[in-house]
Amino acid sequence: MSVLVNKNSNIIVQGFTGKEGSFHAEQMIEYGTNVVGGVTPGKGGQEHLGKPVFNSVSEAVQKVQADTSIIFVPPKFAPDAIMEAAEAGISVIICITEGIAVQDMVKVKAYIEDKNVTLIGPNCPGVITPGEAKVGIMPGFVFKQGRIGVVSKSGTLTYEAADQIVKAGLGISTAIGIGGDPIVGTPTKEAVQLLMEDPDTDGIVMIGEIGGNYEALASEYIKSTGNKKPVVGFIAGQTAPAGRTMGHAGAIIGGKDDTAAAKMEIMASCGIHVVNSPADIGKTMAKVLGK
Repeated sequence: MSVLVNKNSNIIVQGFTGKEGSFHAEQMIEYGTNVVGGVTPGKGGQEHLGKPVFNSVSEAVQKVQADTSIIFVPPKFAPDAIMEAAEAGISVIICITEGIAVQDMVKVKAYIEDKNVTLIGPNCPGVITPGEAKVGIMPGFVFKQGRIGVVSKSGTLTYEAADQIVKAGLGISTAIGIGGDPIVGTPTKEAVQLLMEDPDTDGIVMIGEIGGNYEALASEYIKSTGNKKPVVGFIAGQTAPAGRTMGHAGAIIGGKDDTAAAKMEIMASCGIHVVNSPADIGKTMAKVLGK
C-alpha cells in the first residue's frame, strides 16, 4: 500500500508538450510511472513521448480514466489548470509550478474545498512511492522502497532525508513534498495524517522550516495520536536572521513561535525526535525503531 500515488494511478501531465513537462514526463515514464497521457490545449489528437495528447482534462478522464494529474504550467495559468483538473474529477493534483500569486491560491483553495480532491503543492517537488510511481521532479534513484514516510516543505531536504534513511538501512513508503509557499493544498498536518494512517508506514520524517504554523499544528496532531508511530523532525533555517524570507515564499518569521528554535521546542514537547542536522535523520529513525 501507499498514499496518494501508486502503480495503479492513471497519471496525466498538464503542460505535457512544453519544455518542463516534456523533460519530467520522460523521466517519470522511464522510472516506470503509469503516465497515460497529457493535456495541451490545441494539440489534442497528437502523440507525445508515445502517449496521447488531449485538449482538456475532462477528455483525458473520459478516454484514459485519468485520476491523477501533475501540472507543469506557467504561474499565470496554473490556477486555472488546478481548477480544471478538480472540476474534471481528478482525485490527486500535484502542482509543481513556482511563483503562483497568493491571491490566486486563495481562490483555488476556496474552489476545491467542496471537491473530492487532494492538492499537493504548488511550488513542490511532487510525490513518490518508490518502485511504483514518481509523480514529480525528484531524482528517483535516491528513493528505495521501505516503510518510512517523508513529509517535507523543502524539495532538496526531501531528497537528503531519503538518502539518509536509505543509508541507515531503511527505505521509503511514500515521500510527499508539500511545497514551500504560504498557501499549499495539503499542509504538514494533513500529509502526516495520511502516513500515520497508512498500515505500510512504520515511521515518519517531518521536515519543516521557519515561518508559519504548519509544524506546530502537525506536532499537536501527532501528540493526539498517542505518538502511535515515531516521528523524526527537522526544521530548516536555524541560523536565519529574524524577519527575513529564506528561500521559500512561506519561510518568513512573523512572530516568536515562527523561529526554528520555537518550532523545535514545540515538536520535542509533543514527543517528536528532533534532530539539529539532516545528516542525523536516518540514524535517529533507525535508533528509535530499534534497527
